[in-house]
Amino acid sequence: MLKKFMCLAAVLVFVSACGDSDTNTTGTGNPNGSNGTGSPIGGVGHGNAPPGSVADFVQNVGDRVLFDFNSSELSTDARTTLDHQATWLKHYTSMSIAIEGHCDERGTREYNLALGERRATAAKNYLIANGVDASRVKTISYGKERPAVLGHNEEAWAQNRRAVSVPNG
Repeated sequence: MLKKFMCLAAVLVFVSACGDSDTNTTGTGNPNGSNGTGSPIGGVGHGNAPPGSVADFVQNVGDRVLFDFNSSELSTDARTTLDHQATWLKHYTSMSIAIEGHCDERGTREYNLALGERRATAAKNYLIANGVDASRVKTISYGKERPAVLGHNEEAWAQNRRAVSVPNG
């Protein structure tokens, strides 16, 4: 009887894991800063990434927040994504994170490096204020040197004004 019960339980777990088709296949997280899963900790039926992995973070939590032109102020969407990141980081305490600050192509190299640093620092400070140990969060600015999207228009620029969180174990 116990053997039948265990087999039935295994089948139910397998079927429930296969039943969810709401996944983000781009591997970049949701660019507007929301993971759309309703769960701030990934790996629970969304995507096929192992819980606590970098892929889990990117697919299920969201790895980037976007900024307005010439700004390092966090939007509501950015704060939502950072809330999810903070929850994930507090759950997976062996992971640390590097936050990369980026800008669009306009402005001088020096100006954009400083703006990228302010963006990365704004995200870092938000995570720390939400309970992530400061020793686990580093920042770096790439300014305009590493665009996510090539182009000379507002659509491309909007995607390049970002802070990207890169977890590492």
